[in-house]
Amino acid sequence: MSKTKMNSLPGPEDIHREVLPNGIVVLARPNFNSPSVSINGYIQTGSLFDPDDKLGLADFAASALTRGTANHSFDALYNELESVGASLGFDSGLHTTSFSGRALAEDLPLLLGLLSETARQPVFPDDEVEKLRNQLLTGLAIRMQDTSDMADITFDEILYHNHPYSRSEDGNPESIKAITRQDLVDYHHFGFGPRGMVIAVVGAIEPKEAVRLVHRAVGDWKNPDQRELPQLPELKLLDETVKHHYRIADKPQADIVIGTNGPLRKDPEYMAASLGNSILGQFGMMGRVGESVREKAGLAYYVYSSLSAGIGPGAWTVSAGVNPSNVKKAGDLIIKELKRIVKEAVTEEELSDSQANFIGRLPLAFESNSGVAGSLLSIERYDLGLDYYHRYPDLVRSVTASDVLEVARKYIAPES
Repeated sequence: MSKTKMNSLPGPEDIHREVLPNGIVVLARPNFNSPSVSINGYIQTGSLFDPDDKLGLADFAASALTRGTANHSFDALYNELESVGASLGFDSGLHTTSFSGRALAEDLPLLLGLLSETARQPVFPDDEVEKLRNQLLTGLAIRMQDTSDMADITFDEILYHNHPYSRSEDGNPESIKAITRQDLVDYHHFGFGPRGMVIAVVGAIEPKEAVRLVHRAVGDWKNPDQRELPQLPELKLLDETVKHHYRIADKPQADIVIGTNGPLRKDPEYMAASLGNSILGQFGMMGRVGESVREKAGLAYYVYSSLSAGIGPGAWTVSAGVNPSNVKKAGDLIIKELKRIVKEAVTEEELSDSQANFIGRLPLAFESNSGVAGSLLSIERYDLGLDYYHRYPDLVRSVTASDVLEVARKYIAPES
């Protein structure tokens, strides 16, 4: 195959999609400008399965998959990857456990073989489980002293009260201490399997050959005991403004999170919300809140807005790091900007600048094999269509200032 620019937009003409007999979806796109291949994917299991008294179980298990298998110790697995300059790792989320890896094209069979082995045959050695437990506990202790992390956690607990999204995927010290090796074994037994699994392969390999190698590695995977993910309950929206102060002693910085619920990724209004978020606190020097709170008032070390949208209910937030003495002043300015974006339409200049930025930066997402692989996973996860990135510029341009105002009014409700 002739060389093509890797940052050209993926589409139906160069994305190969195939479903294996056991249900695993394979997405492949060639790139012979690079000698390497990246694999990205996910297995349909995650922290939604965590019992309340053992939060962090899915995260613990994902981290332990590479700590030893039926055929490789932790050191042997690491050495095998290292000997060919390859990498492989797992990470757990709410709905899925993701994996990513990279190797030279000639070593893809080895990488896929180790992916299969770690996903299907982990043995969770006692000594490695205890080492990992200590590492997780150390991470949690550090997190509990991090003002930004604790602000985010506290915000989620309030916004998603009595909803699975309110729970920390990392767990807490008590729950991590309570998790046993048998818990990891049991969770792996019912959580991991081919149903709902997706793998994207991008790099110096023909798509049909990529599918053949994936089929050879995991095409025979079966697990009749694999459970369906629990259904998400409906989120009960807050009917009043809630304020909460989480105190960490002797900190020179205070972190603020102000926000509300947001759209799902598949909602038709997502693009309008995304552009509105750019104008509010992303574009240029972090949008309107950056200009107001940091540039003009000089009250924040950082300030930005974010829109998190996925399978379930999202969040639309503004975050800031400030001197503790400036919490109220900075918060008031943020509220002022939230009131402004729901009171009056954004300007045509603000909208056109953000639209140009969205369209202009799109090719940058496809400069690397891993970037393309991640993008392919997104269109599969959210059923966007193989032509999504070809349609993307028109989707962005179709958003009007009225659309942004309407979606802002739907979700953002600053206190009056």
